[in-house]
Amino acid sequence: MSAKKLLILNQQQIQQKIDRIAYQILEDNFDEEEILIAGILPRGNHIAQRLKKILDEIAPFKSRLLTIGLDKQSSTLKAKIDFDVNDCRDKVVILVDDVLNSGKTLAYGFGVFIDVRLKKLRTVVLVDRNHKNFPITTDYAGLALSTVLKERVDVSLIENDAEDAVYLV
Repeated sequence: MSAKKLLILNQQQIQQKIDRIAYQILEDNFDEEEILIAGILPRGNHIAQRLKKILDEIAPFKSRLLTIGLDKQSSTLKAKIDFDVNDCRDKVVILVDDVLNSGKTLAYGFGVFIDVRLKKLRTVVLVDRNHKNFPITTDYAGLALSTVLKERVDVSLIENDAEDAVYLV
């Protein structure tokens, strides 16, 4: 069975979406001294790195990158983090992933911060598929895409793959 790929976003469109999201984050957090950008490995972390780079150029606040590795096959939260979660207390955290499908990954991402009082927690995805099993919404989405359940969204980023592109497969 050959999979037919339909290009949804090209490199320029992905960059435009990330730029727009960075400006939305700036507008929402203009009066902050520091925000924490937590990227979910692997592609969410690449998007988070790109957002941080843009925010470092345009924002008056400092931004710090955090990395979250999740075992997405587990029925319980198993996360590897590169930071002390208590350092997030009373701070703004921006949780970043590439695609929101069922909401499980973002729900697990929330779980990392469940025992810490945050000032604000916001979510970023490049593509929101609108197929949620969990009551998860995104605060900043590059593209909202209605698909059928058997379709898949593939995000290719230059850090892992040969190109920046989003495909519907």
